[in-house]
Amino acid sequence: MTDTERLLQSRSFVELGARQRAQALLDPGTFRELLGPFDRFMSPWLPRQGIVPQADDGVVIAKGRLAGRNAVVAAIEGAFQGGSMGEVGGAKIAGALELAIEDNRNGIPTCAVLLLETGGVRLQEANLGLAAIAEIQAAIVELRAHQPVIGLIAGSVGCFGGMSIAAGLCSHLLVTREARLGLNGPQVIEQEAGIGEYDAKDRPFIWNLSGGEQRYASGLADGYVADDLELIREQLLRLLEAPSAARAGRHAWFLERLSRLGLDVTQLDGAAVRDLYQGDAR
Repeated sequence: MTDTERLLQSRSFVELGARQRAQALLDPGTFRELLGPFDRFMSPWLPRQGIVPQADDGVVIAKGRLAGRNAVVAAIEGAFQGGSMGEVGGAKIAGALELAIEDNRNGIPTCAVLLLETGGVRLQEANLGLAAIAEIQAAIVELRAHQPVIGLIAGSVGCFGGMSIAAGLCSHLLVTREARLGLNGPQVIEQEAGIGEYDAKDRPFIWNLSGGEQRYASGLADGYVADDLELIREQLLRLLEAPSAARAGRHAWFLERLSRLGLDVTQLDGAAVRDLYQGDAR
């Protein structure tokens, strides 16, 4: 099949909703949703602030199989409140990971896939959301000792805030060209440091620094793939078989790279960031 033929037959993963993404990744006929919208498991805090809640709090949890493997998938709906993490949605993800840990302890190997479309903690539920993200991070670390935890950032929201730390804790991280990854989002950086430091409306600049291709080239992601459902699933299955990236254990390497910046630096461009991170070994 030529590249043109593949392009014509491709199916966008980015354009799918959270539930559709989870269904598309799992083996046909194995998708089973836990605490779905009909369970009405929603945030009790949003209505008090005049915000219409969503019945699943913007998080889809599903069990099924990936190429025959037992798997749990947590998919965040970026279209609801920017994919923000509140008490309920965060508890659903943490609980799903803890159930997978329990499965592994009981001799049932179960891996996990996190579909990350999130701006981080939900401001309306800040402390509760932060506590939930901490539980998610702890569960990722514990589960990856048993089975892989794969993070996937497809777009268009990206992955920011505390959930970007969760992404870094995953066994592997897979990104598309449309993805973005960073501790702080563009609007936050512009608000705190000024437009001269970071113009949140300059899309080429933003993707040049925090886009999926850049993050992969910098060694902060382990897989880079086009926005094509079949290609994403193929790459996901490959990463499930690969040794853990163990980025958390390479903190000294990353800190040494960052120390080269010093205090007086001009605004970095994409090429400078790649040179900084690529160094002598990725």
